[in-house]
Amino acid sequence: MGTDMSQAIRQLNQDRGIPEELILRTIEDTLIAAYKHRFGNADNAVVQFNEDNLEVSIFARKKIVEQDGVYDPVTEIDLEEARELNPDAEVGDEILVDIDPKQFDRVTVQSAKQKAHQSIRDIQKDSLYSEFKDKEKEIIIGYYQRERNGTIYVDIGKMEGILPKKFQSPREIYHANDRIKALIAEVKKDASGLQIVLSRTHTEFVQAIFELEVPEIYDKTVVIHKIVREPGFRTKLAVYSNREDVDPVGACVGLKGVRIQAVIKELEGEKIDILKYDPDPRRFIKNALSPAEVRDVIILDEGKHQALAVVNDSMLSLAIGKQGLNVRLANRLVDWNIDVKTESQFAEMDIAAESRRAVADLFGDTESYEKEITRISELPNIDGRAAKVLLDNGIDLIEDFIALSQEELEAKGLSVSELDALRKVIDDYVEIVEEEDEYEEEEAKTEDEADEENAEAEEYECPECGAKITVDMTTCPSCGIGLSFEYEEEE
Repeated sequence: MGTDMSQAIRQLNQDRGIPEELILRTIEDTLIAAYKHRFGNADNAVVQFNEDNLEVSIFARKKIVEQDGVYDPVTEIDLEEARELNPDAEVGDEILVDIDPKQFDRVTVQSAKQKAHQSIRDIQKDSLYSEFKDKEKEIIIGYYQRERNGTIYVDIGKMEGILPKKFQSPREIYHANDRIKALIAEVKKDASGLQIVLSRTHTEFVQAIFELEVPEIYDKTVVIHKIVREPGFRTKLAVYSNREDVDPVGACVGLKGVRIQAVIKELEGEKIDILKYDPDPRRFIKNALSPAEVRDVIILDEGKHQALAVVNDSMLSLAIGKQGLNVRLANRLVDWNIDVKTESQFAEMDIAAESRRAVADLFGDTESYEKEITRISELPNIDGRAAKVLLDNGIDLIEDFIALSQEELEAKGLSVSELDALRKVIDDYVEIVEEEDEYEEEEAKTEDEADEENAEAEEYECPECGAKITVDMTTCPSCGIGLSFEYEEEE
């Protein structure tokens, strides 16, 4: 019996991974349960193993009483019977009485076997749960067993994992005995048993693959900031480096692209964009829209995380991607709502001056930006009705507006208050002081020259001889009389 039990213990330990001490405890609990089923009380039951754990025995602890003083044979034994077991026994002592297994009836034995099997199953379930729970979010390799209602059952060694349809990439097709590398997404334990859920669509799966292929990610030299993914189509990966001498994107791509190609092969040809994370949202958004080249990024509303990306006309379709996939992934990666426009579309948009100034800040200072405002429609805080009225009358340039008089502008349909407000905005945002001074000086000069020409053009008659004279003469050219001109003020 000892050999049989040792073989059973060894087999349970090897095949099911159950520790020996747990198996011994199960045997002990089973024997005590059988004792209780047979005698109704197990408080005095004692189970003992030999030194090699090859033999097991069950005893009843009984109290020694006077002869003919036994009231409960389960817990008491008379002195004469006790001395047959131990000659030194005395009344009041306790003695262990060996229980012959033959005393257990068939029903008792069957009940004990069922309890033993259930205990072993529970122990195995707990052991496997602890083992696989520690491996959650790790990669495991298994083999295709069968498929049912879209769910693939995978042999992963001690257990059978399930790969649900929703966690399968649309690119992948499996056949019997195919090797499957997957992520342990979840380990669940309930009354029905243990369930290990696998996945090939989680972003953690991509991260685990990169950790296997890129040593710099595994040792935390390069850190993955965030991964977003449309399984089977495209993945975007934002990375940064903890060391200035390590290029995070180059480390992930590898020499001649060998590392990234290994990841793409594992994902069955899925496109992967690796970009550099930047704490500046403008640069991060620009990077996130790769492979498209973004000219400018304008923050429309920082609180609501709304931004505008401006691209060349040739880059619009690439930035948006097929069915909007590229910009949709970029939105999720940077956690901003990105609107992509071409340069011509952006020029037609009515954007606040602060947002337009942000464009200029990318290439120069604010002063140069302000000097570039030449159209009324570009002015910040401009009254929409006034701008429309002017535009309808063919007045779009600021210089055309300034050249018109108050009466001419009012004739266009603008009120005095609208004109005053418009002039105030122009004074605040457009530098035209020097141009106005030069214009006024030139205009004043022109008026003086006109007065002189008019004065020279006026002719009078000499009071003495009647010859023609002008205001610039001091003597009459005909009679030589002295001349003097006086002007009377008009009443």
